[in-house]
Amino acid sequence: MALPVAFFAVFFAYPVAAIVARGLRVDGVWQLGRLVDVLAQPDIRHVLWFTTWQALASTALTLLVALPGAYVFARYDFPGKQVLRAVVTVPFVLPTVVVGMAFLALVGRGGLLDDLWGLRFDTTVWAILLAHVFFNYAVVVRTVGALWAQLDPRQEEAARMLGASRLAAWRKVTLPALGPAVAAAALMVFLFTFTSFGVVQILGGPTFSTLEVEIYRQTSEIFDLSTAAVLTLVQFLAVGAILVLHAWTVRRRESTLRLVDASRTARRPRGAGEWALLGSVLATVAVLLVLPLAVLVGRSLDAPGFAYYEALTHDDGGTFLVAPIHAIGTSLQYAVAATGIAVLIGSLAAAALARRDAGRLVRGFDALLMLPLGVSAVTVGFGFLIALDKPPLDLRGSWVLVPLAQALVGAPFVVRTMLPVLRAVDARLREAAAVLGASPWRVWREVDLPIVRRALLVAAGFAFAVSLGEFGATVFIARPDNPTLPVAVARLLGRPGDLNYGQAMALSTILMVVCAVALLVLERLRTDRTGEF
Repeated sequence: MALPVAFFAVFFAYPVAAIVARGLRVDGVWQLGRLVDVLAQPDIRHVLWFTTWQALASTALTLLVALPGAYVFARYDFPGKQVLRAVVTVPFVLPTVVVGMAFLALVGRGGLLDDLWGLRFDTTVWAILLAHVFFNYAVVVRTVGALWAQLDPRQEEAARMLGASRLAAWRKVTLPALGPAVAAAALMVFLFTFTSFGVVQILGGPTFSTLEVEIYRQTSEIFDLSTAAVLTLVQFLAVGAILVLHAWTVRRRESTLRLVDASRTARRPRGAGEWALLGSVLATVAVLLVLPLAVLVGRSLDAPGFAYYEALTHDDGGTFLVAPIHAIGTSLQYAVAATGIAVLIGSLAAAALARRDAGRLVRGFDALLMLPLGVSAVTVGFGFLIALDKPPLDLRGSWVLVPLAQALVGAPFVVRTMLPVLRAVDARLREAAAVLGASPWRVWREVDLPIVRRALLVAAGFAFAVSLGEFGATVFIARPDNPTLPVAVARLLGRPGDLNYGQAMALSTILMVVCAVALLVLERLRTDRTGEF
């Protein structure tokens, strides 16, 4: 736990504490009364209420829509499965600003639905909820599906042979085993929607505002750092309470499971019911996920030929110091570095948390690991600039600052993906290896690693995808001569004119392609035969 604790203390707790202290201290005196003043404002209370209930609604809707997809990807084998899995994950790595723009082009004024049927609901709650499902569908499919694919189906079959109905067998055998993974996925979805920024800012208009949007408005538009600090503290405390509740309700629910090679559990659908389920999932993916992406690609091709893509190779001397096309290489380099950091930190933390004899202090750190997903990215970005500007941590001019910020978001995904599988490993396998003379390192290499290799690759893929799409903190610390893809898209969208809008859509399309290729490579790596355990 030493390295994960040090990493989160230095690069998360310290910057966040620094920015909050800067906002609540005036001439060295703490202005704690500001907390009451801010929370007493009716508009702030309305923001708190909307932030909470839309996050709950988004989480419930995402689980309802995505759990059938998790089952289909885990249990069925069909042509194009690997490609479709990558397509499902691409929306998650898109910057939230681009997701908002894609749905605005779909459901807004002059959008596809408006042109075809006169339907427009861009400034309604439904547009926000659907965009959140679009963004978080992959979280449920990949987090729950990764464990579901490795559950031995013979356990449920044994219950059926003993007289249980299909529903009873699933409810009493499979669902309890999936409980930790479902809870982890629901927690991640809630945290992402609770701190939603780009989607609400674009689709909500002036009517709807989350805490994250309000923090950004107070910081960059009104320049009221004290109000922003109060809202950050409220968000921090709310997320902390949610994580404590989550740890209290689901802790120790993991059980020793019989895990098998995922390739042996997937089979071709049989019967009309299974084919109908597969068809409904494919239709959901096509309408909810592929259609907005297709609109995005169509917008990038509105100009004759490939004019928008060609414009990316030129430096206009205004928006960027380099041609926008350079953001591709920069993003890939940062993402690889951030993935390495996140996998190292997350794997160590997951290994420590998975121990059955872990103390309360170690178990408490499980909840703290999720805080970077629930704290304002605006706060983290500003905190990096304020806190990491003096020796020995003067990193403002270093390229490593961006991967560190991205790894903060990626590491919780590594932990949440690996932890259920690590806790499900039968401890007797490790004990038998130790009795036979294996060292702790060899026990990990020979027993744990073959079992968790699939989860490790899934975790690495998530960390890489999150790093590519991270925007909130990166926008404040990325250097003008090395912008990432999300930062470049946001800057282009912020400038008027059809050319800038088209370039933003073109750059977003390139980001989609890069992510899809990376995820397809990952799918090839993670489908190797690992044997049965």
